[in-house]
Amino acid sequence: MSKFGAYLKSKSFRNNLLMAVVSVIAVVLIAFFSLGYYTRHGSGIPVPKLKGLTIDKAMDILKEQGFGYKIDSVYVQDVAPGTIVEQDPDPGTNVKENRVIYLTMVTLQAPPVSLPDLEQSNYREAVATISNYGLKVGDTTYRSDIARDRILEVRFGGQVIKPGTKLPKGSKIDLVLGDGEGASEVEIPELVNLDLDAARFAIKGAGLTVGIITYQGTISDSTNVVVVSQYPMKTDSLSKTSIGTRINLTVSQGTKTDAAPPAN
Repeated sequence: MSKFGAYLKSKSFRNNLLMAVVSVIAVVLIAFFSLGYYTRHGSGIPVPKLKGLTIDKAMDILKEQGFGYKIDSVYVQDVAPGTIVEQDPDPGTNVKENRVIYLTMVTLQAPPVSLPDLEQSNYREAVATISNYGLKVGDTTYRSDIARDRILEVRFGGQVIKPGTKLPKGSKIDLVLGDGEGASEVEIPELVNLDLDAARFAIKGAGLTVGIITYQGTISDSTNVVVVSQYPMKTDSLSKTSIGTRINLTVSQGTKTDAAPPAN
């Protein structure tokens, strides 16, 4: 038997091998427990629930419990400014003392948006457009107009505002709508003896509509005709009509006359 084989069977070898195994196990245990102690493995401070709190309240809690914090902001409609809406780590997570907690709060100042052009839109169209721009519909009032629910004016803070006006996102704007009944305070213009172009201009300027035009007699020059009668016409018993009313005209070749009976 070789000397090496005899050594392997000796008591000295067995003692040395046992000591080596014990040393390795000791080193591993020391390293494990040292690392656990250094990192505080399995222990820590639970992160408090901060979502829904105001930023001031959240900061007080974090300071009291020994946490640091960093704050970002975002605009959220219908949520009070300064409210915490997100946090990282989540509530209940065990973390080390002095860990930085990341908070997202609702910004204190809403970003500006431009008022869209709502003129001539109806109410439903306007509501959809307003919502798409991040604004809200406030009060609605009605005013005499021939078109029902047509947008006549947009107001903010009691003042009429125009398209392109900058408003804080989420602002409420008030709408003035047409009542569909027209106005009872529009004067009927006197058109007899006016040339046709002047009569048309007067009708449109009064908020009325040019109706049927009847040519009377021989017309050799259509650019030189005058109104000889109108319907409705202004009388002692009828001086006003609704906005948008159609005014029918009878015209003749370049001849001005006294007021004639209304054309049927």
